[in-house]
Amino acid sequence: MPLLIIVLLLIIIVLSGLYVVPQQQADIIERFGKFRTVTFAGIHYRVPFVDRIAQKTNMRVSQLDVKLETKTLDNVFVQIVASTQFRVNPKNVATAYYELSDPKQQLRAYLEDALRSAIPNLSLDDTFAKKDDVASDVQKTVGDEMRQFGFDVVKTLITSIDPSQVVKASMDSINAAQREKEATKQRAEAQRIQIETQASAEAEKTRLQGEGQANYRREIANGIVDQIKSLKAVGMNIDAVNNIVMFNQYLDMTRTLAESNTTKTLILPSSTPGGFSNLYGQIVSALQTQSVSQDSASSSSSAVLSSVAQGTNSASQSGNK
Repeated sequence: MPLLIIVLLLIIIVLSGLYVVPQQQADIIERFGKFRTVTFAGIHYRVPFVDRIAQKTNMRVSQLDVKLETKTLDNVFVQIVASTQFRVNPKNVATAYYELSDPKQQLRAYLEDALRSAIPNLSLDDTFAKKDDVASDVQKTVGDEMRQFGFDVVKTLITSIDPSQVVKASMDSINAAQREKEATKQRAEAQRIQIETQASAEAEKTRLQGEGQANYRREIANGIVDQIKSLKAVGMNIDAVNNIVMFNQYLDMTRTLAESNTTKTLILPSSTPGGFSNLYGQIVSALQTQSVSQDSASSSSSAVLSSVAQGTNSASQSGNK
């Protein structure tokens, strides 16, 4: 009976040395306080009371967010938020455990130092434009430092660049001014094109009007020439032909003026200067006739008034008697 108990105890002790490591985990085994080995996913055995699991290391990727304030090359203070993903190198699990007591704090220090070294070399605009390049440089710098402690930096991202509200308002004002400047240039260019187009159209209109007027006068001249040739062909001399042509032109002009609804033209006799003398005489005669008529009417009115006055006096004297 005691032997059976001893055997059972030995079996329990032996079986207690079995342990299972989950996926994406590494266990560090120590023997009497000294590093012995690293075991990965699967079932393993350790000597009871001799070996112990010193550390269960997570092999998955972890993320660390860092927020800091720094100054750009053009003396603008900005809030930078950077995120870095890191993991323990499977080949250096023991180094990662024994070298660093607080890996995240160490990684934070390296990351902040790298950002404070990179951002001051760039202006604010370049910081926004080259943030991916900055993140790549920071990742390389921090990765080289953390690799000696058994950690791999997988990726580093700059997720936020946040200047102060005053700087944001100034940037918005600058962008608005630049856009307004560009819009003004575009409006001026459109106005210039409009003026050039209008001027070209006016020039073309004037040219076509000139051509039309020239063609009109040319046709009139051709018509007169044909008319003269026709009259001369029937035996008329040149003086008679000229008189007829001028008389026809006079009649055409008179008819055109008469047919116009807005004409304000006074047609005078064409026999100048005798025509003007006749017109002057007619106007003077009309004025003299009107003056004589007015004088006669005035004399008649005076005589009537005298007669009326005399009759009134006579009636008054008769009444007094």
